[in-house]
Amino acid sequence: MGLSELPGVGAHQMGNRAALAPMAGITDRPMRALAARFGAGWVVSEMIASDALATGQCDMVRRLASWESGLPHVVQLAGNEPHWMALGAKLAQEAGAEIIDINFGCPAKRVTNGYAGSALMRTPERARRLIDAVTGATDLPVTVKMRLGWDDMSLAAPAFAEMTVAAGAQLVTVHARTRCQFYKGHARWALVRDVVEAVEVPVVINGDITELSTARRAMELSGAAAVMIGRGAQGQPWIVGQIGAALDGKPAPEAPRGTLLIDLVAEHYEAMLSEYGTRIGARAARKHLDWYLAANAPGVPAALRRALLTETRPERVLAMVGDVFSGPDEVAA
Repeated sequence: MGLSELPGVGAHQMGNRAALAPMAGITDRPMRALAARFGAGWVVSEMIASDALATGQCDMVRRLASWESGLPHVVQLAGNEPHWMALGAKLAQEAGAEIIDINFGCPAKRVTNGYAGSALMRTPERARRLIDAVTGATDLPVTVKMRLGWDDMSLAAPAFAEMTVAAGAQLVTVHARTRCQFYKGHARWALVRDVVEAVEVPVVINGDITELSTARRAMELSGAAAVMIGRGAQGQPWIVGQIGAALDGKPAPEAPRGTLLIDLVAEHYEAMLSEYGTRIGARAARKHLDWYLAANAPGVPAALRRALLTETRPERVLAMVGDVFSGPDEVAA
């Protein structure tokens, strides 16, 4: 695929070459909405356990909900049983999903101990049955997210990617680490080139992409058609759109500063309260507040940071946001 051609899946094309990665407990609707507003080319739901979704588990049903963003509604499903994956895919389609992404990359023990996520890279025949179940249950296009392999002794990504494409996957995302690396060490972007050369569908590269320079380097070394940004977007949801625009040679959206940043952090906080309810939402928002501090106000005194992150009254949190992020009313690219 030439770089003049944006990657796509079925009738859906990426808005640019930068996607927001699915991160459980992080890329919920409030986070995805902000990334989409700042020009992310693609966003993916939090990982949804197919069996929990099919049995009506409330948190999984919440993760499935769509919203008007102008981007395709991509739902990521995880599981290890074809029956549940098929039911989950049907429910996702009924809820408005336009693309199903299958998780073959999550390294968390609670997932891999259930023989899901990246554990499925060790049993490609089972992984294929899951893809068959999803493609057989819906007419939605399917993508997959995976890793380099389980460990350095089983760098199976090229063969595994070939299998997924043969089964019907129309796009492959590779986190350039093994499962046993978790998120430690460095992403090995050059190893993804073997995946790019093995399949005829677009390949997206993920791992350690935090700014334009790392995005360009990852694409150069791997030959991937696009990048996916995960932890690099924490505390700066605008970075995905900035990188995507720059990769396409277009003006990047400006990062908020001063009152614009205050308004955005307050909006994100209030959206979390609306998404989860006040009690749960206030707790769930703390990690985002901490990331906003780290990315935008690293010099805030420890006592003020602690006060912001432990305060339980929303009105006091919002007041402190104004104090913590106060600064010149300006924007920085």
